[in-house]
Amino acid sequence: MSRIKEFNLPDLGEGLTEGEILAWLVKVGDTIELNQPIVEVETAKAAVEIPAKWAGQVQAIFHPEGTTVEVGTPIIAIDTDPGAGPLDGPSTTATPAGDLPTPSAASLAAVEVAPAEGMVEPGLIGGAAPGGRTAVLVGYGPRTTSAKRRPRKAGVPTQAPAPAPTSVDHGVVVADKAVATPTSQAPRVHDRRDGAGGGGVVLAKPPVRKLAKDLGVDLRTLSGSGPLGSITREDVQQAASGTVAVAEPVATTSTATSAASFGADREQRIPVKGVRKLTAENMSRSAFTAPHVTEFLTVDVTRAMRALERLRGRREWRDVRVSPLLLVAKAVLLAVKRHPMVNSTWAGDEIVVKEYVNLGIAAATERGLIVPNVKDAGRLSLRELADALNDLVQTAKSGRTSPADMSGGTLTITNVGVFGVDTGTPILPPGESAILAFGAVREMPWVHKGKVKVRQVTTLGLSFDHRIIDGELGSKFLRDIGDFLADPEAALLAWT
Repeated sequence: MSRIKEFNLPDLGEGLTEGEILAWLVKVGDTIELNQPIVEVETAKAAVEIPAKWAGQVQAIFHPEGTTVEVGTPIIAIDTDPGAGPLDGPSTTATPAGDLPTPSAASLAAVEVAPAEGMVEPGLIGGAAPGGRTAVLVGYGPRTTSAKRRPRKAGVPTQAPAPAPTSVDHGVVVADKAVATPTSQAPRVHDRRDGAGGGGVVLAKPPVRKLAKDLGVDLRTLSGSGPLGSITREDVQQAASGTVAVAEPVATTSTATSAASFGADREQRIPVKGVRKLTAENMSRSAFTAPHVTEFLTVDVTRAMRALERLRGRREWRDVRVSPLLLVAKAVLLAVKRHPMVNSTWAGDEIVVKEYVNLGIAAATERGLIVPNVKDAGRLSLRELADALNDLVQTAKSGRTSPADMSGGTLTITNVGVFGVDTGTPILPPGESAILAFGAVREMPWVHKGKVKVRQVTTLGLSFDHRIIDGELGSKFLRDIGDFLADPEAALLAWT
């Protein structure tokens, strides 16, 4: 059997068909160990570090960073016995079962191997690796590698015979400017703050622009007397006093027309991929498949906020981060026990009511919106739920959320209040029948015991699938959440 083994891009267990190579963690000639992370790949679910299936020496890397590769495609060749001596020359023929000879890098890239050869054995993904590293979720921010993209046509016609090529700069595709022809005019300074483009640029310093705005003078109608034809304060003041001649009307029309031109050099093109692409697909499918209904409830949560303060003061809770989200999560879990149909899935010819609650918490990350969930949250005590929520949030912020943590959710909370807004009309995650928006807690005038007082108030927004949840059930579920937040001690005594 040949010493050279090809490692195919594996299916990470979520039925994914492709992934983008974000970064190679090894290079040709490196000696690697079994389960050592060798490449970082972004899929529609997450970005993970994939470990090596064999120990040995890297012989070839088939795809550069930034390339999208289909599952089952060879991505790297490994010499599994580098200590056995030099490899045979290029004339060596390949052996069965997908083993490779020692060809050049170009010929290696053309070789195809049966997908089964490169499948990762169970337990390797996310398993122990040298240095204690495991499969992780990484940030979605700009990266320093470049990927080949098909050219995009610029938004403004040019004299060039073909569309301008595109380039990739830190993950953002920007159309390049057309190459100037020999008859092109000399380059002009382009001041983006003016908004003009091409030959209609108005040269003026910011103080001059402010002065012109204050005096009601249109800079495009002036002929500048400063360097390179720039407009000075004196030009603006003379125009305001009516002692200076403005440009000819024809020139003004030409300038105004040019100023209204908006080109691709002032646009950004951000590739839709990974988590962002999956989120867009899921939200579109959910919005146009499940008939959404959203109800709102404004609640006085003053007692709940006081209960949180008392909880923080207890000795056994002093090292735990306690937030209002904890009480909202507990309220949702208790309300589900009282109305189990809310925790269900539409399955075409039947409704699947689930006796477990995988509570999702929507989180905004650099890579986009993700919804990891706390597994079987209904079985957890309040302290266990607090620890689980804190771990979930910290893992999401650090970019280490795994695909398994984002799958299997049954009901979701989106805490839009952290952004300072009152509530929203959230879209259901696919496969779920309800999602709760928790708004900001604000001090507001509120009628309490017959008097107007300043109280802490929040607004809840519940979206639900009207195929499963009718108005009565949705209203009762939302009312119970509100009742708990209005008086958590009384609700716990009454319901548990």
